[in-house]
Amino acid sequence: MATASLAGLGMVTAAGLSGWRSWLSLKREELHGHQALNAPTTDGGAPSVASRIELADLKERMRKLEAIAAGVDL
Repeated sequence: MATASLAGLGMVTAAGLSGWRSWLSLKREELHGHQALNAPTTDGGAPSVASRIELADLKERMRKLEAIAAGVDL
């Protein structure tokens, strides 16, 4: 009985550790993706055109969502 309990505890611990490592890997990739969005620059300080277009698109989406939340028809 003790051996079975110990084996079960080991399996649960291994599964938890695997999940933790996967979660950390996901968060690392999210951070790298966020840094990649901010990283591209053309002349040492100004963001690239693609980044500026993407940022403008995100801002427009936010405006639309805020208008929907406020009940305003576009």
